[in-house]
Amino acid sequence: MSVTETVFDRQAMKEEIAAAVQRVIDREDFILGEDVARFEAEAAEYLGVKHAVGLNSGTDAFRISLAAIGIKPGDEVILPPFCFISDAAAVVLEGGTPVFADIDPGTCNLDVRRIEEKITPRTRAIIPAHMYGVPVDMDPLLALVRDRNLVLIEDACQAFGATYRGKKAGSFGDFAGFSFYPTKPIGCYGDAGLVVTSSDEYAERIRMVRNHGSRKRYYHEFIGFSSRLDTIQAAVLRVELKYFEQRLVRLESLKRLYDEQLAGITAITLPPRQAHIRTGCTHYTIRASRRDALAAALGEAGIQCGIYYPLSIHLQKAFAHLGHKRGDFPESERAQAEVLSLPFSAETGEEEIMKVCGAVRAFFTG
Repeated sequence: MSVTETVFDRQAMKEEIAAAVQRVIDREDFILGEDVARFEAEAAEYLGVKHAVGLNSGTDAFRISLAAIGIKPGDEVILPPFCFISDAAAVVLEGGTPVFADIDPGTCNLDVRRIEEKITPRTRAIIPAHMYGVPVDMDPLLALVRDRNLVLIEDACQAFGATYRGKKAGSFGDFAGFSFYPTKPIGCYGDAGLVVTSSDEYAERIRMVRNHGSRKRYYHEFIGFSSRLDTIQAAVLRVELKYFEQRLVRLESLKRLYDEQLAGITAITLPPRQAHIRTGCTHYTIRASRRDALAAALGEAGIQCGIYYPLSIHLQKAFAHLGHKRGDFPESERAQAEVLSLPFSAETGEEEIMKVCGAVRAFFTG
């Protein structure tokens, strides 16, 4: 199937979203309304998990998961230094200590081989991030967490719809967090998130944590948060989910076009492809020598790119108290200097991709 044949009907989806939002306005059930429960059920079914709980952000998914297991001062959580700050921030906000393990240069995901040396008697959990929609190598990771009796919290914010050996990202761990920020694989019209689990006990705890520690209005059993998914955003997400597989087919076609047009440029590394993995296609991210010069040249040509992420967490000022320095995690630091995400969405046109690829090729051969 060619790129031009895989059309994503954005206009039809927008019209359905407008009608869904109007229904919420007419019902006036803005807080934990009808569409919230329906979206949670539909998302759980799609992801292959027992429970899905809507939140007001992806960031809260990690803090609430840690709160649900009772993270306390002195507890350690292993995670990669090359990902968004939310995972490590959640650990600190709940009183724990982030412990970083370096990444696999091929995928930019947490390198499972580097985790064992980081485990101590204080280790409680591991938070692997599925970077750029590519799932972490789950088989050895699952064996490790079972052997060491650790909690697994997947950061699947960039990987909604991705699969590992046919099973959805987010369905492997004790918990998984998703973000529905507008730039994510499935995005809403603002901020929203989701935490999923197949544990009845954890699910009940999460629902209480997100609503001030309450299961009955005005009766509070512990201190929680206010992190409820807005009904309007849930209505938007229900429509987005309906069109989601269509969007993924379109994105996969665009990814193949990029792969074909950029093949053979030795100065760049293309996104990984593995037979047992379907990516969530969040970004089309290459690794490039002279990345900053390439980004500047593309910008001058009117091509806007993104860098996710320009500075690893262990080097951020906010985490200076951990005492890390440059050189501690060389693969993460190498990635922060090389990654470049090219224009990529379901609405990206074939002509735009050809322009981008032509500009990249011209930069390195020119």
